[in-house]
Amino acid sequence: MAGQVFKCSVQLTREQARQMIDAAIMKARALNIPPLTLVVLDGGGNLVAAEREDGCAPLRHPVAQGKAYTALGIGVASGVVGARNAERPAFVSSVSAASQGRFVAVAGGVPVLDEQDCVIGAMGASGASSEEDQQVVIAGIEAAGLKWGLEPE
Repeated sequence: MAGQVFKCSVQLTREQARQMIDAAIMKARALNIPPLTLVVLDGGGNLVAAEREDGCAPLRHPVAQGKAYTALGIGVASGVVGARNAERPAFVSSVSAASQGRFVAVAGGVPVLDEQDCVIGAMGASGASSEEDQQVVIAGIEAAGLKWGLEPE
């Protein structure tokens, strides 16, 4: 019989993650964009929720997760990371190696923020254009009543 254990602090709930994914899919269907795979990570990089729409290719999941992991790990949206480092391919390759290939520096991964603008998780999408991926992620985060940011002002 297992003993009692202390619960961990949860700052991004499964319910919030499901709301984010459901709203992002609704936005994607309203925009009539290709099928998506969506991933929500908590502040420790752990998977909270993920969903693949019918018709998504198998590589979409690791790409969506990589976009979310990049936003979480660097602290700005994955597209911002890519733009900031467009002229630094050695940096991008090094970080990709250090993250065991989970670093995807293209738009579609967005940090989820608390009231003090601290990162508490991230959401990523893959399947449409990078800009469309980012647009539906932002819609998902907002629909769950959470804050997001591409980069600090």
